[in-house]
Parts: sequence; C-alpha cells; structure tokens
Amino acid sequence: MLLAIDIGNTNIHLGLWNGRSWQHQWRLRTNSEQTADEFGVMLMALLREFDVENLVRAVTFCSVVPWFTKTVSQVSQQYIGVQALQLTYQSDIGIELGQDSPAEVGADRIANAVAAHHLFPGSKIIIDMGTATKFEVVTDTGAFLGGVIAPGLRLSADALAGRAAQLRSVPLEAPPSMIGRNTVHAVQSGLILAYASMIDGVVGRLREELPAETVPVRVIGTGGNMNLVAEHTRVLDHVDPCLTLTGLRIVYERMRGESA
Repeated sequence: MLLAIDIGNTNIHLGLWNGRSWQHQWRLRTNSEQTADEFGVMLMALLREFDVENLVRAVTFCSVVPWFTKTVSQVSQQYIGVQALQLTYQSDIGIELGQDSPAEVGADRIANAVAAHHLFPGSKIIIDMGTATKFEVVTDTGAFLGGVIAPGLRLSADALAGRAAQLRSVPLEAPPSMIGRNTVHAVQSGLILAYASMIDGVVGRLREELPAETVPVRVIGTGGNMNLVAEHTRVLDHVDPCLTLTGLRIVYERMRGESA
C-alpha cells in the first residue's frame, strides 16, 4: 500500500492507497510542538487500528510547512522502514510549470494540478480551500499557468472574531438568507455566502483571461473547507476531497515506473 501525506499549515491529510482506491483517510492537526517520535507513534497507532501497519510499502508526501518536512522523512524511515518520496517543483511531474518562479509554487498546488490534468479533460480551474483559498489554472495541454491565493475561510473567521470587539465566533454554516437579520447570520453571510460569491467571481475573471480556444473550462473543488461553500457556488463542476493525495499518487507512480 502507498501512504500519501499532504502537510498543510493547519491540517495534515493522510490517505492509504490500496491500488484501486483510498482505503483509509485521516486528518490531523499540524502541531508545531510535536516531535518526530510523537508523530511516528500517532501514525503507527492509526495504521494499527485498521490492521495495516505492516502493509505500507511506500510513502510519498508534499509539504508547505518546512519544519515538518524533515519530521515526515524521519518518521517514514524509522517507523515504516522506507524512504519517503517528496513532491517538489523539481520532481518529474509530467506537466509544465508556467509561472515566473516555479520554485515558489507550493507543492500542494502542483499536486492538485497534476491530479486535475490526469483526471479531467480540457482546461481546468482548481479551487483548494484550506488555510488559504487557492485557485489554479491548468490548460488542456497540461500547462499550469498560475492562479490566485486569498485568505482561507477559517483564517478570515478567526481574524474577524479576534479583531472586532463586538463580533464573536459563529458556527461556520450558511444563514437562512444573504441579508443577515441578526449579527450571527450577518457574519455567516459574510463568510460562507461571501466566499461562495468570491469563488463565482474569481472563476469568471479567470475564464475571461483564458484564450477562447480553451473553453469550456471545468471547475474542480477540493480542500478541507470546500464542503462549507460548495453547494452555494454556481460554478463548481466537481468536488474531489482527495485531489491532492491523487496528485501525489500519480507523481509517485510516474517516478517509480521510470526508476524501474
């Protein structure tokens, strides 16, 4: 089995690929105070719970958290007994990075672009709602052109509650209507429905900048917060919560095949 790990600023998304599907998935908090041994013990406990601790034959990961990158490599070597394959902009990903500075592109964005290119025909716009809300634009020929990065939904909610004296944290769910008739509903409208409107607006602007021959453009959603707004947008064609993990798997299989 292949263990894929997507290390984000807020959460770590893990998936176990059995050759046909993602058999198990877990989401953990990204903890800056956690040692390699603590993460290793936690990881092995998760695998042991489903009796798969001896079935993991490979580990691949991407990370936007530099201090945790070494931790995962160390845990893979010491606890699972394999050398982890890290996805970076220098990996053989099978698509073209068309940005001005490819080294600055987050590995999770690259994984999303790879997965979308392999799973969906034509040009794509990928929306990943995590700590940040990211839009990636991939052409039908597999060129990752770039995109948009905005503050994430929960980040905005925490900032609003923390910096506005008369506002407080509210449940992240849609209000009955866009016009909030009390403070809680007004904040919910400004978060859930406003973010859905932002997605609709940004996708519209991105489509306008793409060459005419690239339309129609398929819009794919992913990320831990996508489920909060997906039903309130007007542009999503598909939601895939495993998109980043799938990109990791595709790159791993590509590199394994070439090395073989």
